[in-house]
Amino acid sequence: MIDDEFTTEDRGPRFRDGLAVRQDVMGEEFVERAFAAAEDTDSAALQDFVTDTVWGGVWTRPGLDHRSRSLLNLGILIALRAHEELAGHVRGALRNGLTRTEITESVIHTAGYCGAPAALAAMRVVQKVLDTELGPLDTADKSDNR
Repeated sequence: MIDDEFTTEDRGPRFRDGLAVRQDVMGEEFVERAFAAAEDTDSAALQDFVTDTVWGGVWTRPGLDHRSRSLLNLGILIALRAHEELAGHVRGALRNGLTRTEITESVIHTAGYCGAPAALAAMRVVQKVLDTELGPLDTADKSDNR
């Protein structure tokens, strides 16, 4: 639950802006689950910090649109092997307009810079999300660009 100790309004404009962006990119249900899982734990403060600082301070900056930020995140998370975060950001990338092909190509691109093991492990996560969100790749049309 987002409103544990303070109301959303008490947290300030950057938190409110960050929450709006986070919900737009990741989906309201995803964000609500993240806050609910952290409720009454030490992790609650981290959810507030990430919403305020990363989403409110970084994602709201001018200069890059959300689509571009999503593409960057995919590469960063693959390099870090942050697979738990990667799945959510693949869904966010789809919400921000990246296509199946662009997401797949971003994983292939990381193979050259992060190594094949990192890309192969990431692709297993990415494939599950793509199959869940878009369905299996149509083998009759390998240029599927949903």
